Parts: sequence; C-alpha cells; structure tokens
Amino acid sequence: MESKNAKIVTCVAPVNIAVIKYWGKLDEELLIPLNDSLSGTLSTDFMRAKTTIMVSPTLQENKFWLNGKEQSFDNKRLDNCLKEIKRRANQELPILNWKLSICSENNFPTAAGLASSAAGYACLVSALAILYDIEGDISSIARRGSGSACRSMYGGWVHWCKGIKEDGLDSIAKQIAPASHWPEMRVLILVVSDGKKKYGSTEGMKRGVETSELITYRAQYVVPKRIEDISEAIKKRDFNTFAQITMQDSNQMHAICLDTYPPCVYMTNVSHAIAGLVHAYNSYKGSNKVAYTFDAGPNACLYLLEPEVEEFVSIVNYVFPPSDPQGYFQGMPLSMKDIPQDIKLSLDLERHQVGSLKSIIHTKIGEGPQIISDSTCHLLNDLGVPKQTP
Repeated sequence: MESKNAKIVTCVAPVNIAVIKYWGKLDEELLIPLNDSLSGTLSTDFMRAKTTIMVSPTLQENKFWLNGKEQSFDNKRLDNCLKEIKRRANQELPILNWKLSICSENNFPTAAGLASSAAGYACLVSALAILYDIEGDISSIARRGSGSACRSMYGGWVHWCKGIKEDGLDSIAKQIAPASHWPEMRVLILVVSDGKKKYGSTEGMKRGVETSELITYRAQYVVPKRIEDISEAIKKRDFNTFAQITMQDSNQMHAICLDTYPPCVYMTNVSHAIAGLVHAYNSYKGSNKVAYTFDAGPNACLYLLEPEVEEFVSIVNYVFPPSDPQGYFQGMPLSMKDIPQDIKLSLDLERHQVGSLKSIIHTKIGEGPQIISDSTCHLLNDLGVPKQTP
C-alpha cells in the first residue's frame, strides 16, 4: 500500500563537453538533432547540477526554483519531461496526482555556454525516474528537456545517436567508453565570460537551420565520418587524432554560426587568442598536445593529458594574467612552473589585459548522474516548502 508520506529525491548530474557538436534540429518539438554528436562527461566533483524534488499530498501547487529564484512551472520542456516520465510510470501510483516542488542549483555559471541546461535536465529526469520508479534507458526523456542532456545521462565518453524514427524514440545516448578508460585525460575550462550569452543555443540553431547552407552539408557528409574516427581514437587513446578532430569540429560549428544570417557570434577576441595559443603550443611540441572546443559561448574547453597540464596552465597564466588570484583556480589542484625562454620566443607569447580570463577550472572525465544521500535541499525550507521525511 502506497505511503501518504512525501517522497524526496536529491540527485547530482554532470556537465558534458561535446567534441563532435550537436548543432541544429530536425524536429523542434521532439528535439531530434540534425546529426549525431559525441562528448566527454565531466566529473561532478567540480561542475554539477544538483536537484531536489519533493512530491507530497500536502502541496497545493507545483513549484520550481533555479539557483534560489522561483521560476514559472509553465515551462514547455519541463512539462515534456514530466509528461513522458508519468506516461512510463505505473498508472496506479497515487503520487502521480501529487504536486511537486523542484529545487535546482548549479555550481557554475548558468546560460554562459557551459552546458548548464544539459546538466540540469539530466539531473531533473534522473530524480523524477527514481520518484516514479522508472526503469530502463531514460536518455530520450532527458533529450526532451535539452538535447545534449541525453549525453549527461552517462559517464565517460558518450555518443548521441540521432536516430531514424519520426517519434524520436531511437534518438538516445549510449556510452562508448567509461570514465576509467582514459585516466590521464584532463579538462581545463577557461572562463572568458560568466554572464548570459547574447544568443541562446536554441535561437542560434533554429536560425542556422533556416539560413545556413553549410549546416546540412556538415550533418550529411562530415559528421558521420568524424563520429567513426573520433570513437576509434578514444578507444585507442590516440590523443593526436582525437585533438585534431575535436578542434576541426569546433571550428566548423562556429563557421556555421558565421554562415547563419544574421550571424550568431559566440567567440570573442580572447576566445580566438586561446585557440591561437593552442595551435602555437602544439606546433612547438610537434604534435597535438592540447585540443580546444567552444560550445555556444566564448568559454574555452581544453582537453589535454595530465603530463601537459602544469606547463600549459603556466603558459595560460602568463599570457592571461588574473586580476585577483583568489578563487581564480578552481577544481583539481594546479601547480605552476617557470616558462623557459625558448618557449616564450617560439610561441611569440603576447600578454593580454589583466583579467581577460575570469577563472580556470581544472577537472577530469567522470561518471553520470548520482542519487545522493541527503534528501533535502536547503532552499526548500527557506522558501516555505513543508519539510518531510522521505
């Protein structure tokens, strides 16, 4: 017999950083993409969404808070996820008729091009699935909230297959390698701006599909081979090939953004300077040691192996000096070293304005969503939601 007590679930879910980009939709309603994509899932130790959901017979209406601010529950994507979860649930569950309180928070900038919606919807759907006892693959449900959220449903390296069915049921994510597969892999997030970006991803993609001739060519002729090649590079831990494909694909996505009319410009002068620095460093090293990729925003996501981290971060710190070292370095510990004169000369290092970078986050490949032990979110009580014991 179903208990009348409230049920509370708290979940954390990761950011994912695509190396083959999702850009453009076949179906705006179902969020079916134009092409497959592939990403690395980042550790929740340093960048994560955290969501607490309470379902209770005492709640009078549905409520939703994001980062401490109440949001409208009348959100189409939220509604799509909730409807699909309830459709899959046992229809005899009394809690299907109870109201919800949802509290979500990110520990990194929201709407700044750092995949906050992917982490948020992966977290939401994971928590809902526990509440309503849903089993099996739920990445297609997360996709209904934010396309790339389906990739955050798994750890390690994740391939989002666009699928061929019109209903989108086969547009799902699958893991191609676990987080443990490439333990030396590291990620540096160079935060150029932590503010809200000018053009949202949804707007940029829609305008691109409507006006760019390059976007269709990329989806049909370029991405399938890149997915195959980078998957093989990941499986073989071939960083040189992995890095080249990653950078080429990032460049192509932003070329499409420029081919969009009017263009959607996400990268800044600092973004381009970071890309140039990566190419100069790789040229000096004689092979690809660092790979950049930029999502729909100015912030650089750099993939590199652990032995390169100290030297490259030291170079970045020299070229982009921080205005305030306090809180500038985040995530896994970082150490610095003096940059040899030959590197300064060979790379023709030019120092940029102090404070050009807001922060540097050092992280690694990690696991997918996790249900955590604490069953309440501090904001729930602060905002007057009844406290219940799960």
